[in-house]
Amino acid sequence: MTLPATAPEGTELMPIHQPQQRSAAASSEPLGVQQAEAALVEHYPRLVRLAYVVLPPSLGRHRRVLAAHGAVQRALPGARTSPDRVRVPAQSRRSPEAARAARAEGPASAPYAWMRLRVLRTALAYERRPRWWPGRLPAPAALRPTLPVVWGLRLFPRAGGVDELALDRALSEVPGAVRAAFALQLLDGLPETAVRALLAEAGVDDPAGAVRRAARLGRPDPVAAQVLLRSGEFDPCTVQTRPSDLLRRRHRVRAAALAAALCVVAGTLAVAAGKEVRDEAPGAGVTVPALDPAALLRTAAEQWADTSRIDFTAWPVRGDRRGDGELLGRALRAWSEPSGNVQVSTTPGTVGVPPAQPPRLLFAGEVDGAAVVLFHDGGVRIVRYAEPLAGGGGAALDFARTDDADVTTGAAVVVSRTGEKARFLLAPWISETTTRDLLAPDTPGRPLEVGPDGITAPVERPAAGGGCDAWPVLQLRSSERIVENHAFLVTDLGDLAPAHLTYTPKPGRGAPARQPREATGPEALLAWARTACSLRALSGSGVRAVNNWAFAEQRLPEGEASAEWLCTRADTWRGPGRVLVQFLQPAASPTAPAAVVADRNDTALCSRFGQHILAGTHWKAASGRWYVLAAGSRAVNRIEATGQVRGTAGGPTLAVRAPRDASVELTARLREGGTLAAVR
Repeated sequence: MTLPATAPEGTELMPIHQPQQRSAAASSEPLGVQQAEAALVEHYPRLVRLAYVVLPPSLGRHRRVLAAHGAVQRALPGARTSPDRVRVPAQSRRSPEAARAARAEGPASAPYAWMRLRVLRTALAYERRPRWWPGRLPAPAALRPTLPVVWGLRLFPRAGGVDELALDRALSEVPGAVRAAFALQLLDGLPETAVRALLAEAGVDDPAGAVRRAARLGRPDPVAAQVLLRSGEFDPCTVQTRPSDLLRRRHRVRAAALAAALCVVAGTLAVAAGKEVRDEAPGAGVTVPALDPAALLRTAAEQWADTSRIDFTAWPVRGDRRGDGELLGRALRAWSEPSGNVQVSTTPGTVGVPPAQPPRLLFAGEVDGAAVVLFHDGGVRIVRYAEPLAGGGGAALDFARTDDADVTTGAAVVVSRTGEKARFLLAPWISETTTRDLLAPDTPGRPLEVGPDGITAPVERPAAGGGCDAWPVLQLRSSERIVENHAFLVTDLGDLAPAHLTYTPKPGRGAPARQPREATGPEALLAWARTACSLRALSGSGVRAVNNWAFAEQRLPEGEASAEWLCTRADTWRGPGRVLVQFLQPAASPTAPAAVVADRNDTALCSRFGQHILAGTHWKAASGRWYVLAAGSRAVNRIEATGQVRGTAGGPTLAVRAPRDASVELTARLREGGTLAAVR
């Protein structure tokens, strides 16, 4: 049974900081408005990025971009503040830490430091806004919408990879003061003392606590975290644009004016007009070029071998109907405005809006009695359109996210599913294709026939229900022409893009942390043989990749063999991940399923930003006696059990006698300090 894993309140000792002393003197140092303007212009991208990171993620990416630019532009004092000069607090008014930090930065950076403080205060104010804002009531003056204002466009930074999304997720779970401390240290390179002083000046209640929590966000590799924070994911000065519902909004304005006029005659007509506007088709805002088959983007056949971007943008157009303008036109019209006989499906986190610009054509041909068209939409989505060749049935339109795909996650797309089998369209860089069964780890892969257009022969699909007797996967090998030439596994989890399977081996003694690797070796295949059936829980959830991490090995009590602890992490295309902690006790069969002892959604556990884990379970020995077993990752050096059973063990594993139904709470200490609660 799964142990309750509620952690007691931590007893970690915290450093005691003397309260900051401020002089009562009202001295100040003059700073020219022109100096402030020069600092803003020179450091504008730097200040906007700082504001973007500090602003609450709940605003959404579009509003955060505009709010970040607004916070920086409003930081420049206007004429009402002072006609000629503005005032900067003198060093004598600051705490000793702030004064030392200012001296370290040098007098030349004083205008920038002053602008940074104003930006920081504005960004932090968004998190302190009243509960009723934003709404229809007036907002506080500092937060009222001001320039820049964008009509008709949605702005958002370039989408990052899995690591950037994980960092964005981690930042969204902490207060703005912690995000500010994190950004000031990694973006501006300020020491902790200077960050504490700056946060105090910005009005943060607990600067020291914010700095401590920010330090934990950057572990274990602050340099890598700094690189991620400086990536395009957090750069609101380099944005992508998408149109909003331009024509629908125009129709709404016209309909509202007409309704207002008709209200004089009959109020019921106004209601009907409003309903007509609300029911406007979502495709009304699509421009004609995006729906023109002649405007579709097409990649040359050999471009994939001569580009550094190996993803869906490098796929050449294939299929014997790629020149069929009527078929392509029907597919684009169905995408723009699907009729009632078009069945639409989207994976979680994928929008089904029409294309904003001409998409890229990947395939158009006949597969298994249907005409199939595959589009790639601006690096974000794969769209599949299929209509039956005979029988008069309805068409199907499927959407799936594929942003930041790579050699492995952009290696295949499902073009057809019939019954219990599926066909895949393979990337042009796939040089070898085989199939294998994860539940038969010792059986070599079988060659899979691939047609001249890159479409595979039918492949068995994992059973969605009933017994789990087999788990088919594709084993693909990339071409030497892209200097990859490595084999990897992908499996069909019900989405258009199959999920990439990897494996992270057990930690070595004294060795650095292991990294995920391809799940094609004997050790990886044995681990997947016992955990493959748990992939059923991930079906249809938009999974990009799944990694099996063997985070601990434990010698079982009473002289029995060893058991393994695995953390199976599924990363989705939209960012959040799901974790299953599985316990692999000795078994007679190499495919005996592991026991799932913890299940957590929307977590950074077992990822680059969640490298510490502790889990536990009840276990029955051959003698009939029950134990509580617990194991932690490589940084755990002490585990303690409290509650109805008490016990302590030095190191990453614990075993203690306990009744079968005993309620136990598990906590661990890490080598570098801090505590860790067991995952449920």
